[in-house]
Amino acid sequence: MNRKIVILPIIMCICGALLLTGCSVLPQQEEKKSGIAMDTTVSLYASGSEAKAAVEEGFQKIHEIDLLANMMNPDSDVSKINNAAGKSFVQVDPQVYEMIKYSVLYSQKTNGKFDISVGPISNLWQIGTPNQHIPSPEDIKNTLPKVNYKNIKLRPEDHSVMLMQPGMAIDLGSVAKGYCVDQIVKIYQKHHIKSGLINMGSSSMYAIGMNSKGNPWSIGIKHPRSDTEGEYLGIEKITDKALSTAGDYERYFIQDGKRYHLIFDPQTGVPAETGIMSDTIVIDGSVEHCGMITDILSTAIFVLGPKDGIAFINSIKGADCEITGKDGSIYTTKGFKNNFSDLNPQFHFAETE
Repeated sequence: MNRKIVILPIIMCICGALLLTGCSVLPQQEEKKSGIAMDTTVSLYASGSEAKAAVEEGFQKIHEIDLLANMMNPDSDVSKINNAAGKSFVQVDPQVYEMIKYSVLYSQKTNGKFDISVGPISNLWQIGTPNQHIPSPEDIKNTLPKVNYKNIKLRPEDHSVMLMQPGMAIDLGSVAKGYCVDQIVKIYQKHHIKSGLINMGSSSMYAIGMNSKGNPWSIGIKHPRSDTEGEYLGIEKITDKALSTAGDYERYFIQDGKRYHLIFDPQTGVPAETGIMSDTIVIDGSVEHCGMITDILSTAIFVLGPKDGIAFINSIKGADCEITGKDGSIYTTKGFKNNFSDLNPQFHFAETE
């Protein structure tokens, strides 16, 4: 899919000054760097004696993973897998293998509501490109058999992957940013960073430690129907946690008054219609691969819908979420609501079981 287009980004705010006080044996550094990667604006901030090295190494890791996982790069591991669909196994970088392995695991956990093999459906609709359109029911019906995570075969002994049916295609767009977050957290830990913020296009984030005032980081969640600067759905406070947001406003088009967005239901082949505008997932940093899992779940919960989505999140250790309904209702888990404030008056909390 051609992603070189104007994209409506998820806007978040970072509340809290970035000046640190106090003394240390080693001089404290602050380093903040922004750049374009994975078709979005990435921002890394770190504070500590090795802050500059941590941020530079973080950007190197982002570039490395982008080259491996970007399906628009003909030389990426993902492209090689897709080109060999129905033909042979492809040996891939262990990082790509890990992303695919966890994607298949969460496809199983969500009974196929999350599925990285949705590539053929994405290619059919071409949302976000000059050729975006509503496919015919016949075209959707003919394409759906190519979408099935059960036909992604893994060979762990040599990190090889095969798509068992010709015409299949995987897309790690809903996984790779979160995976980058996890890898950068490890880099920050190696460089003894105690305060920092990893922002992969504001849709996948991780807050390390406290801000300079000794408070949790305050993350402004985008108002799903407003691009006005400073207007948010609300504020979620996090520390040592990953956060990911998905919404129907990132890539979409409107035809005959109906919005068609890029979050597909893999079982119907059309944009998910569950009454959701956006959702935000937060997972504690003690959970292994928390960044990647928040990224995966932000897509999965959108497809599952409010009731099943809340129930699913409540079954996962260390996870919380917020779901924004099209009617303005806000559904949250208890843990998310405890750290949430400044709800926009255009929205209201719904009763949840």
